[in-house]
Amino acid sequence: MSEASHISTTHLRAGHDSHTPAPQSTVLRYRDMLREPFAEFLGVAILVIFGAGVNCQVLLSSDSGVSSSPKGDYLAVSFGWAVGLCLGVWVSSGISPAHINPAVSFYTLALSRVTLAMATWRRFPWKKVPSFIFAQVLGGFVGAALVYANYFHAIDIFEGGAGVRTLKTAGVFGAYAVDYLTDVSAFFSEVLGTAVLVLVIVATTDKKSSAPAPGYFPLVIFIVLLGISSSLGMQTGFALNPARDFGPRLLSAAVGYPSSVFTFRHQYWLWTGILAPIVGAQLAVALYDIFLYKENDSILIKFGNETILSTAVRDKPETV
Repeated sequence: MSEASHISTTHLRAGHDSHTPAPQSTVLRYRDMLREPFAEFLGVAILVIFGAGVNCQVLLSSDSGVSSSPKGDYLAVSFGWAVGLCLGVWVSSGISPAHINPAVSFYTLALSRVTLAMATWRRFPWKKVPSFIFAQVLGGFVGAALVYANYFHAIDIFEGGAGVRTLKTAGVFGAYAVDYLTDVSAFFSEVLGTAVLVLVIVATTDKKSSAPAPGYFPLVIFIVLLGISSSLGMQTGFALNPARDFGPRLLSAAVGYPSSVFTFRHQYWLWTGILAPIVGAQLAVALYDIFLYKENDSILIKFGNETILSTAVRDKPETV
């Protein structure tokens, strides 16, 4: 073989190799599979660290044995949760859709946070839903565990003894309704709050709407959650998110809180902490998609196009 033909063959082989993707190792394949769920995990963990953290600081510092003066009030709680959600979305949105909420994951938009509603209305892949929800709940559990590790001495003082755990402090991890609120009203409050949250999300991520500049969507989330918590959150603790409530509630049961964290008001955790946010998210996306949304990822647009196509095929005259 001549030197010229050897160079030519080598060059062609190199060119071929440059267009052939290198085989991934098993570790890298699993890493790629886990990137999106792990981003959801981190997003919820950050949300709960700030949210449950501010709950602990405001409640526990009201005891003079914990702090010489109170460190915050309800406004601080509103800001803490809003900051946590904003930063959680910012951390995860570059990798995953940043749902950070199983109610939203059943819904998907890039940069939204509603998994179930996005799967139902925006053709978010259903096969991703289980891993997203598991990661979100685990993120809530781990975030709450870190907050508990940071504050358990103060909880001991507030409760009146080492290892004493009652509903007096359980509310720093899970959401509980005030005594005067009926079960139906508590359900309605969570549906309303979640619907407002998701309606703002789908409106501000609609390409045909006045969407914020790239990278600024988390600021919208900060404003809307601050508004909801300040205006609608007093009576139920504004769960709005099954992962934010169920994950920390599991942690509270694991560290010695009584079974009443789950039996409170006949499984309040289920119908107000999980079902109400799912219903609210579904209603919000349904309302927006039926009357306003026009992108092709809507199931309504897909259904309409398929109906038009099937009608055209049926009415097409046969050729001889």
